[in-house]
Amino acid sequence: MAKRMGAAERALRQEVIDTCLKMNELGLNQGTSGNVSVRVSEDREEGFFLTPSSIRYDRLRPEDIVRMDLKGEVEGKHKPSSEWRFHLDIMKAREDAGAIVHTHGMFATTLACLHREIPAFHYMIALFGGPTIRCAPYATYGTQELSDHALKALEGRKACLLGNHGLIVLGPHLERALALTVEAETLAAMYWRALQIGQPAILPDEEIEKVAAKFGVTGYGGR
Repeated sequence: MAKRMGAAERALRQEVIDTCLKMNELGLNQGTSGNVSVRVSEDREEGFFLTPSSIRYDRLRPEDIVRMDLKGEVEGKHKPSSEWRFHLDIMKAREDAGAIVHTHGMFATTLACLHREIPAFHYMIALFGGPTIRCAPYATYGTQELSDHALKALEGRKACLLGNHGLIVLGPHLERALALTVEAETLAAMYWRALQIGQPAILPDEEIEKVAAKFGVTGYGGR
């Protein structure tokens, strides 16, 4: 790398790796699919750390993590994740996105393949900023089209499904982003199970807004 890595930087890069390992351990993701980023601002231009392309998470070391600035310039010895475009665009568009977790979890991806949003069948949907977790239309992975769809689906939300693909979750930091990813996959699993029996009752928007206020969720996104 161009400069000596400080202790704080090394720790944050390691936290990216630990988040990747944890999401696979929790069954939120499989293999090298999915990716993780975290915002970083030092004495240099603001940017973010991002997982590299096609390297097993259990083989990653802090120096393998890619740094990208908000102009899209890459620093590191590896190529960034093939999904770097939506990480970049989300980081630029959403100041509240301190970290981004993208997974191919079983239940969220199943719903994404059906192009089904997750409605307010359970009050915990309020954690994500509105009465739904929307599903973005399908676009080829790694493309600007996919990024554009994701940004639209994330308006006023902290998560979205990607049609025929997976899940994106935003958080203020890596720990919270991973916790919200667990919650989103849990909601997807519960909704999928409810659909095996029938159509679950959907809570009204007013109730979800009330719960969001109790949770302290800011920027409630509405429909």
